[in-house]
Amino acid sequence: MRTIPREVLRCENRSDPVETTRRLLSNSSESELRMYILGALHDATYNKRHQTHRFSQSSEKWLQLLQAIFQRLGNKSWIYREGQNRFVWILETSAKIDVNQCPANDNDKVAYIRGYFDAEGGMPKSSDQILYFQFCQKDKFDLSNVRNWLCELGISCGAIHNPSRKVDDNYWRFFISRKSHIEFMERIGSWHPRKSKQIELRMKI
Repeated sequence: MRTIPREVLRCENRSDPVETTRRLLSNSSESELRMYILGALHDATYNKRHQTHRFSQSSEKWLQLLQAIFQRLGNKSWIYREGQNRFVWILETSAKIDVNQCPANDNDKVAYIRGYFDAEGGMPKSSDQILYFQFCQKDKFDLSNVRNWLCELGISCGAIHNPSRKVDDNYWRFFISRKSHIEFMERIGSWHPRKSKQIELRMKI
C-alpha cells in the first residue's frame, strides 16, 4: 500500500501558493484529482438551469486550488465575488461530473475523503483547542460510505449520530477516534488553506 508523502497531503502556507499548487497537481493522478473534486462537491450546489456546479467560500484561496484542478482535468471554471458588500466568493464550473463514480482503489478513497473533509469536515480553528476531526452531512448513506472507507484504510471512527434532533433530526456526524488522529493527519490530511495550516501546526506539537 503506497503512502502519500506529507507534502502532497497538505498545502504548506509558507510556500509560494503557485508552487504549492503545482506540486500538488504534479504528484496526484488524474483519478485522484477527480476523486478529490467528487468529495469536495458536498460543498457545492447544482444549477439545473445553467447545468453548472457552484462552490461558495468566504475565502477564494481554496477555490483557486479547485480551479487549478479543474484546469488540469480539462474543464473550465470561473471565480467571482458574490455581491459588492459580501465576503463570499463563488467558483462555478460547467464540467460534466459523474457524481455516481466510486473510488477504485485506496489512493482514490484517500483523495475522495480529503476532498470531503475539506468541504464538509471540521476541526479546531486554533491549535490551543482540543483536537478533533468530524464529518457532517444530511445524507446519512453518503456519510456511511465515507466512514466505511476510513475504516477500510485503518482509521478508527466513532459511530454516526445525530447531534440534536431538536435542532435538526436529519443531520448526522461522526468523529475520528483520538487514537487515529495522527494517522488521519498523515494519511488523509487537507488541501484546504486553513485546515492544512492547522494540521501542519498539530504535526509539530
